[in-house]
Amino acid sequence: MHHPKLDELVRRDPRYATEAYEFVFQALGHAQKMLGRVPPSGAAEQEHHVRGPELLAGVRDLALQEFGLMARTVFRMWGINSTADFGEIVFNLIDAGLMSKTDEDDRLDFHDVYDLDEALMQGYRIEAKEEAEDAP
Repeated sequence: MHHPKLDELVRRDPRYATEAYEFVFQALGHAQKMLGRVPPSGAAEQEHHVRGPELLAGVRDLALQEFGLMARTVFRMWGINSTADFGEIVFNLIDAGLMSKTDEDDRLDFHDVYDLDEALMQGYRIEAKEEAEDAP
C-alpha cells in the first residue's frame, strides 16, 4: 500500500525510507493476526489496538518471514537501527493521521524492546553438514 501522504512524510523526516512506513503497516496487520485482533470492517478500533511491544513482535516475525537473514540489512537500508526507530515511524504516521493511538501509547513503548541484531539473527544458524564417507 502506498499512501500519497507517505511521500510528504519522507520529505519532512528523511531518516526513514518510504518502504519502512509501508512495512510498518504490513507489520501492524501481521501483529493483529498473531494476536487474534483483526478488525472486521467498521469495528471499533480500540479492541483491535496493538501496543508498541506487540507491534515490534509483529515487526520481527514478519521481517524474518519476508527477508530472512537479510532483514537486518534491509532495515539498515531503510534507516532503521533500533526498535526506537519504529516508534518514530509510528508516531510520524500518527501525526499524519494515517495511524491511531490511545492515550497510553508513548514513543517510549518502542525504546530498547529488543536488540535488532540479536532478534533478527537469533535462530538462524548455517550448519555445515559432513557427508558420510562411503564404507569400503
